[in-house]
Amino acid sequence: MSLSRFVVSLCCAILFLSGLAPAFAESKSAGPHAATDSQRIADVEGYFTNTAPGGKDGTEWKGPLAGQAGPGHNTWLMISTGLVLFMTLPGLAMFYGGLVRQKNVLSIFAQCLGLAAVVTMLWWACGYSLSFAKGNGVLGNLEHAFFRGVEYEPNTAYSPWVSHNIWAIYQLTFAIITPALTIGAVAERMKFRAVMLFSVLWMFVVYFPAAHMLWGNGGAFNGIGNTAAASVKAVDFAGGIVVHMTSGWSALILCILLGKRRGFGRDQMPPHSMVLCAAGTGMLWVGWYGFNAGSAVASDRIATTAFVATTLSAAAACCVWGLIEYALRGKPSVLGLCSGAVAGLATITPASGFVTANSAVIIGLAAGVATWLACAKLKAFFGYDDALDTFGVHAVGGTLGTILVGFLANESANPNLKPLFATGKTLWVEQLKAAGVWLVWSVVASVILYFIVDKFIGCRADAEDEAQGLDLADHGEEGYIERA
Repeated sequence: MSLSRFVVSLCCAILFLSGLAPAFAESKSAGPHAATDSQRIADVEGYFTNTAPGGKDGTEWKGPLAGQAGPGHNTWLMISTGLVLFMTLPGLAMFYGGLVRQKNVLSIFAQCLGLAAVVTMLWWACGYSLSFAKGNGVLGNLEHAFFRGVEYEPNTAYSPWVSHNIWAIYQLTFAIITPALTIGAVAERMKFRAVMLFSVLWMFVVYFPAAHMLWGNGGAFNGIGNTAAASVKAVDFAGGIVVHMTSGWSALILCILLGKRRGFGRDQMPPHSMVLCAAGTGMLWVGWYGFNAGSAVASDRIATTAFVATTLSAAAACCVWGLIEYALRGKPSVLGLCSGAVAGLATITPASGFVTANSAVIIGLAAGVATWLACAKLKAFFGYDDALDTFGVHAVGGTLGTILVGFLANESANPNLKPLFATGKTLWVEQLKAAGVWLVWSVVASVILYFIVDKFIGCRADAEDEAQGLDLADHGEEGYIERA
């Protein structure tokens, strides 16, 4: 090859490679670079501060911890998942089961167990995706239908250190207990198959939209996770709206439409076992730590804040119910103490990770007074048959807590509130907006769904079945068998 041809070829090669260089550099910079030693140390520190590995949004560098779940945070959420399921099975089943008459105790257990199974299948098929996949402001898309893509690696939209599959199952336990709360208002008179069908429809129309709007990626009311774009910048730490308001207000409508139990107001209908009720209350209180502290989705400072707030509110409301009954009747009832504790737990739920210890006591005291008035006075005044006080405890408590967090939320309790407060929105106003929308939505949807279910299969047990009890009528079994 002549020297001139070699020079020309070399120049062409240089020009060619020069043209590729920008594209090559762009392709290299398009993704995160390998982590340096200092960045790998930063990832380890991020585990303790619950911040994502990989720098800003996890996109600056990629180290060995990228896509890995953190053992401590994962363990806490697995424990919390078990605790929240424990709230329904056996906690709520025992709490409600002890309050009904003996002939209906097995029906309560069956409804709780049946809902746990049915809601789990819905959640796997599409419920999780509709609630937590990124979609529009009201519902998620079907990206995660049949748990597609729900694997060990964290879903960083919700947690940098908790496995996506554990997060999904944790949220399932909330989806299970919410319709199960509703059955307390219609106990002893709504058929098993009607409870199941109504609850399935209700999950699609009420629960999945509520979970997405308040908690989901891009939710229209998600003031913490979607601060800039949310149309209503509300907060709901662990389910004041999503769980307690939706179930409680729906329960009120159901018990009114279904009608009173036969003999209500004429016959005595005492709880058949306060022992079961009291044991169930203890299980609910213990399980509620998973409900509230678990909603931090990490074993961090916010989880401890929620844990302390949960304890103090439950105790304060329990004391209030006991003191009121002592003042009026000369002795506190076990039922009153149980109801007060659950009321304090329900009311602190939306605020638990956002308030200080002293604010939690204030919420508990307010919860005790408000729910006692609802259960002891409001129900008697209007005459509706909310059999196990689902509305009085959960709707009233959840609504009260949702509003109070608007006044008592504090950055010192939860630094994640800072961007929300920086928007200039008045939080208690946003809370009122969100509560008002979901009160109306829950009521209207429940009325429509009730009439649909009643038309096709009938909602209420007939007189003969109600008289003999739903244990035998719906299941052909008895909760207790007397032996000679």
